[in-house]
Amino acid sequence: MIIQWVKQLKSAFGASFLWLICLIYFTQGFRSFVWTAVSYHLKDSLQLSPSASQFVSSVAFFPWSIKPLYGILSDCIPIRGRRRTPYLIISTVLSLLPWPILGLNESLRTSKMPLMVFLTLQNIGSAMSDVVADAMIAEAVRSERAAFAGDLQSVTWLAMALGGIFGSLLGGHALNDLKIETIFLLFALLPALQLVSCFLVKESPINTKVLDLASVQPEDDDDDDNKSDDVDESIKRYSRSKTTRRKKRQKNSKKKVVSSSKSQAPLKRKSLVLEWFHSLKAASISLFHAFKQPIILRPMAWFFLAHITFPNISTVMFYYQSEYLDLDASFLGNVRVVGWLGLMLGTSLYNKYLKKKKLRKVLMWTHIGLALLILVDVVLVSRLNVAYGISDKMVVLWGSALADAVNQFKFMPFLILSGQLCPPGIEGTLFALFMSINNLGSTISSFVGAGLASSLNISSGSFDNLLVGIIIQFVSIFIPVALLFLIPKDATGLSA
Repeated sequence: MIIQWVKQLKSAFGASFLWLICLIYFTQGFRSFVWTAVSYHLKDSLQLSPSASQFVSSVAFFPWSIKPLYGILSDCIPIRGRRRTPYLIISTVLSLLPWPILGLNESLRTSKMPLMVFLTLQNIGSAMSDVVADAMIAEAVRSERAAFAGDLQSVTWLAMALGGIFGSLLGGHALNDLKIETIFLLFALLPALQLVSCFLVKESPINTKVLDLASVQPEDDDDDDNKSDDVDESIKRYSRSKTTRRKKRQKNSKKKVVSSSKSQAPLKRKSLVLEWFHSLKAASISLFHAFKQPIILRPMAWFFLAHITFPNISTVMFYYQSEYLDLDASFLGNVRVVGWLGLMLGTSLYNKYLKKKKLRKVLMWTHIGLALLILVDVVLVSRLNVAYGISDKMVVLWGSALADAVNQFKFMPFLILSGQLCPPGIEGTLFALFMSINNLGSTISSFVGAGLASSLNISSGSFDNLLVGIIIQFVSIFIPVALLFLIPKDATGLSA
C-alpha cells in the first residue's frame, strides 16, 4: 500500500523533485542535531549567561521573521529567467558555508560576535530555502496534480518530523563523543548534499519578450538599375542619382543598426530593473491591502500578542536542567525526541477531535492547559517533586512531551486560519507573512525572556530568582485569553 502510494507520488512529481523536497525538510528538522551543540557551546565554551545566550540565539533566528522578503524576491526578480532553483542554490550555499568555516576556524567560533554573525547568515539560508521549497510545492500541486496536494504536504511533514527525531536523538549523544568542530563539519554534509540535489531538478524559464534591435534590417524597395547603351543621358543621370541616394540610405541605416546594438544592453538592463521595481511595488501593495483587512489583521494581531506578552525563558530552563539538575546532553536530546512525538500526537488529536470546535474555545482551553504545565516547572524548581519521590528526569520528560502537544493545539488553528484568510493570487507570500508574524512574535518573546532573566539576576550557577520568573510566566499566559475577542466569533478549524 505504501509502496503504491510512493509510486503514485513519483509518477506525479518526479523522483528528483520528491527527493529534493524531502531532503530540504529533513534537513530543517535535523537542524536540532547541530543547534543542540550550539546551545552547549554558548554555555560551556563561551561561558555566556542565560540571558546573553538567549539574546545571541534570538538574533541568530531573526531571519525567520522576514520570510515574506524572500518570497517576494523569488516571485518578482527571476535569475536567468528562473524564480526558484537559483534562489534555492543561493540559500543552500548560505546555509552550508558557515558550518565548515566555524568548524575549521577556532577563533571565529569562540568569539561571540563573529559566531552570532555566522549563525544569523546560516539562518538566512535556511529560512530562504524553506520559503522557496513552499513555493515549489505550491506550484507543483496546481491543475492536474492538485489531488496530490495533501499527500505532498504529508510527506514533507513526515520528513521534517523524522529529521527532528533523528537530529535530537543523535545530537545529545554526539556531544558526549565528538568535539564541537566535528559536529559542525558533520552537519555540513546535509546542506552539501542538498546543494548537489538542486541541480537534479530542472525548472522551465518564465516567458520573457525581449526585443532584439540588432535583428532589425532596413528594407530595400529599390530595384537594381538596368543599364542600357541606348538609353538617353537624362535617364542615366537619374539612375546614377537614384543609386547614390540608395547607397546613402543603406549607409545611414547601418549606422543606426550599429548604434542600436551598442545601446541594446543598457536599455535591456534599464527595462528589466523597471520591471522588477514595478513587480515588487505591486506585490507589496497587494500584500498591504490584503493584510489590513480586519478579518485578517485582527486574528494575526492576536497570535502576535499571544507571543510577545509571554516571556520565553527556555534558555534559562536549559541552563537550570543541565547545571543545577545535572541532566546530561544525551538525556536532554531524548527529551527533544519525546517533544517531537508529543507534537505529532497533538497534531493528530487536534485533527480528530478539535478542528470542528470554535477557535475561541480551543485557544482558551489551550492557554489554561499551558498554565497548568507552567506549574510543572514550579514543582521542579521548588523541588516539590523530590519531596514526593518523583525524579527530575520524569518531570522534565513528561513536561516537555505534554507542553509540545498542547502547544500544537495553538499552532494548528494558526495554520488553518492562515490558509483560510489568504486571498487568491498572493497565497504564498501572504502565508509567508503569517508565518513571519508567528516567528517574529517568538523572537520578541525570547528577547523579553532574556530581559526578564537579566533583571532577575539569573545567571549560570545562580537560580535563586528563577521561581519568580516562572510565576511571571504563569500570570502572563492568561493575557491572551482576555484578547480572544480578536478571533472571529464563529471561526472553527473548518471555516473562518
